[in-house]
Amino acid sequence: MPMLRRLAGNLGGLAVVVGLMLMVTLLPPDTSLREVRASGALRACIPTTYPPLVTGEADRPGIDVELLRGVADRIGVGLLVSPIDAMGRDFNPRHWAINRGTCQVLAGGVVDSTLTRSFLDTGPPYAETGWAIIAARPLADIHGLTLGVLTNISGLDRIGLSGYLRRESVTIRVTRSGAELVGGITGGAFDGGITEALLAGQLAADHGLWVASLPEALARHHLVLGLWKGDITLKRAIARAFGAMEADGTLAAILARYGLRTLGTETPGPAL
Repeated sequence: MPMLRRLAGNLGGLAVVVGLMLMVTLLPPDTSLREVRASGALRACIPTTYPPLVTGEADRPGIDVELLRGVADRIGVGLLVSPIDAMGRDFNPRHWAINRGTCQVLAGGVVDSTLTRSFLDTGPPYAETGWAIIAARPLADIHGLTLGVLTNISGLDRIGLSGYLRRESVTIRVTRSGAELVGGITGGAFDGGITEALLAGQLAADHGLWVASLPEALARHHLVLGLWKGDITLKRAIARAFGAMEADGTLAAILARYGLRTLGTETPGPAL
């Protein structure tokens, strides 16, 4: 009897495996790459502006726009970019009003985090980001200060940031744009500001401000291109394109043009 029970158990397990394999064969094929090639264009959704990732300038369109051009070129198609205003104003993807028919790739500040991976797949990482502070002058610490906060990028840990600022007794002033954040700092309404690190660096460079990273306790994340879940063939093609751009120096050249380095070669800035 024990042998019969074991045999029955083994046969039952085999039946489950066979059933799962049959179910896989019934899944619809992934045609994402084929559709891109058939249309002759890679469609990408980006914010209207998010420097240095998206600038809106013809001669320096931004890191992500140049990366998308490189990817499209290596896939052998053109690039169609759709600026989505909500992507630069609202961190909640549900409010962006985009779908597969609008774009196959999302760019311009997509962070590889647990939150992002809950609704998107991701391409290869190319830069690191986190929260950073900008101010008119170096700050010894932020305890008790009034800070403008701009958190319109999706994927970074806003809950962790909020907890950190509460522990530091910071008075928070929520802002909706880089211009509002900078205006509050230069006008004296804020002692400084906090936003995503790459944007903070660009705003600091543009307006003569000081910038520093926040503590390592606040997680760092990689920037990536976002893809719809299940688009495996397109994801693999993008990964191959990134590999080719890294091998021939294109990736490093794009990042250097905007003052960044490839992953693993960054020089960490001061931390509070």
